[in-house]
Amino acid sequence: MAIDVVTFGCRLNAYESEAIKARAGEAQLQNAVVVNTCAVTAEAVRQSRQAIRKLKRERPGTRIIVTGCAAQTEPETYAAMPEVDAVLGNQEKLQATAYADFGLGTAERVRVNDIMSVTETAPQMVDHFEGRARAFLQVQNGCDHRCTFCIIPYGRGNSRSVPMGSVVEEARRLTQNGFAEIVLTGVDLTSYGADLPGTPSLGQLVAKLLKLVPALKRLRLSSIDSIEADPALMRAIAEEERLMPHFHLSAQSGDDLILKRMKRRHSRADTIAFCETVRRLRPDVAFGADLITGFPTESEAMFENSLKLVDDAGLTQLHVFPFSPRIGTPAARMPQLGAAIAKARGARLRAKGEAALEARFRTMIGRQCSVLVEKSGFGHSECFAPVRLEGAAVPGSILPVTITGVEAGHLTARQAA
Repeated sequence: MAIDVVTFGCRLNAYESEAIKARAGEAQLQNAVVVNTCAVTAEAVRQSRQAIRKLKRERPGTRIIVTGCAAQTEPETYAAMPEVDAVLGNQEKLQATAYADFGLGTAERVRVNDIMSVTETAPQMVDHFEGRARAFLQVQNGCDHRCTFCIIPYGRGNSRSVPMGSVVEEARRLTQNGFAEIVLTGVDLTSYGADLPGTPSLGQLVAKLLKLVPALKRLRLSSIDSIEADPALMRAIAEEERLMPHFHLSAQSGDDLILKRMKRRHSRADTIAFCETVRRLRPDVAFGADLITGFPTESEAMFENSLKLVDDAGLTQLHVFPFSPRIGTPAARMPQLGAAIAKARGARLRAKGEAALEARFRTMIGRQCSVLVEKSGFGHSECFAPVRLEGAAVPGSILPVTITGVEAGHLTARQAA
């Protein structure tokens, strides 16, 4: 019987939720649901607490275990909830013993150790991703940077990488299990390898994966820090057709002063230059970006620079986050603009992104591309454009299609002859 896991947040959490199912299954955990939380915003924490209360109302006899980044950074919040039976830290959630002890009723209710003391990231053998046609593969965890708005290093610890051999081994297993596409995930993916012997880079990992796992049809990267893109990664972008031409950038702002106050390591010009360079190497590329609105001290002119970045860098797939202060971060102590301004600017930036995305989609009509079918009649192209397909298609297959039109937020296509 599969363990129920409710997942909030990033692709890394989605990957770890599959590992949680495997570890809890090994421990023969029963009559329990695990809530894998996210701490990136105060809203994410609020949503997880709301979900926990709802779960208890709907399934009063089920025990609830809370874990993830929010459980790591503020365990007392969840320990104080009467609906919660146990709180596990981000390291503990990946250990079968945590669930075995819980099943025996002998475990401490709150087990959240110092995440900063963790120095290695062990590979998590995950064979199956329920309801998914693509697989996630964790290659890195934690972050050595301390952006002023971000609580995540305190939930994930310092940067640490999975050895190359273990990554290749798991990629082979996932491919053998029928996954045609793998997404490499991490908290700070482009810092991969700095802690490993010989300091291999993310680009070297990509090249080795594609060479040693020839059956892998498509490889993607989750969010990257463009300023850390190494020469080997740029070569892979230029030369490896199986590395998909879609890159999601941790941009955060389009204004240099705000970037400085965020303690980011790139400038506005760096983001634009990276996009221009990659576009020359792969003309079919698409760029997404994380952007925060309403950061403390952000003026209207500074916000306008973020709006302009959409056009100047050619961004089309935006993740927009209205700023919310996280207790314990430097940005929480800066002069606040308030939620209303952050939310209003967020709506304007999302509208700008939606217009840019539709304009890009219009240029794709009549083109041929390949689509990974995720469920009957729907999938994503190489550049991660959502595509609605005419006719039946087998989930997990990759089909050549011709783009026929644009509808609300997605492309339409027919299978190529």
